[in-house]
Amino acid sequence: MRPLYLPVTLVPEACGKPWWPKNLDVTRYWPWEVSLRVENEHVCGGALIDLDWVVTAAHCIQGTKKYSVILGTSKLKPTDSTRALSIPVRDIIMHPKYWGRNFITGDVALLQLHTPVVVSKYVQPICLLEPNYNLKVGTQCWVTGWGQVKQRFSANSTLTPELREAEVFIMDNKMCDRIYRKKSLIPRVVPLVLGDMICATNYGENLCYGDSGGPLACEVEGRWILAGVLSWEKACAQVRNPGVYTHITKYSKWIKKQISNGVLSVPCTSSWLLLLSWLLQPQMGP
Repeated sequence: MRPLYLPVTLVPEACGKPWWPKNLDVTRYWPWEVSLRVENEHVCGGALIDLDWVVTAAHCIQGTKKYSVILGTSKLKPTDSTRALSIPVRDIIMHPKYWGRNFITGDVALLQLHTPVVVSKYVQPICLLEPNYNLKVGTQCWVTGWGQVKQRFSANSTLTPELREAEVFIMDNKMCDRIYRKKSLIPRVVPLVLGDMICATNYGENLCYGDSGGPLACEVEGRWILAGVLSWEKACAQVRNPGVYTHITKYSKWIKKQISNGVLSVPCTSSWLLLLSWLLQPQMGP
């Protein structure tokens, strides 16, 4: 069985981490970032969590369309075929409790890739925390993606040619719920922000650079972990609204079970061994 999530005490090198190109004032590379595509058109974000598994939001999956993913690039339309990887999706596993498309629950899906990725400087998995770990309010995190969704005073959504990043902080769920409840007709006894959700904000004009299904990544005790995937894209697009994400830690047991039941194309610890072997190699510039 592959070690999908690791104890906090283990070495931080087992997880991927963002990095900057040398001497360039540009956005960092986020090596787990995935563009989920239909007919090569970007539809959602996602995060690589193992050699041949990606996690995204369940609401990104529609019908029986043929999906693929692109990894290893910060460009929406990559031109460097030697770096960017395009891999068809072999299988899709939706969480059984997923329902609805607005204010949804169980909004998580696993994508099994047709072939495993090769870990490199540009392609690395992000780790998951163990299920009982509490991510503290105020923890600094980052949301990334190509979706520059509804800037202030604009009704249009646009995609950016380069991957964008925005610093956010974990927010208390009760406070987040109160914000969304101000304009909701749902009775107050029914919470909008549920226990399987996590909120993040930059305490200002929330520009929502992330994509639906895209990662909320946090550095916890020296390791980069996947805290959530963007679930409420349209709600997040409103000025000053927090982003609402599927709380991936709440689903880590389910994720581990699905992957352990999947077809293993490589030995159990190979993803981490490959990553460690890459980290031991001399680092070259981009």
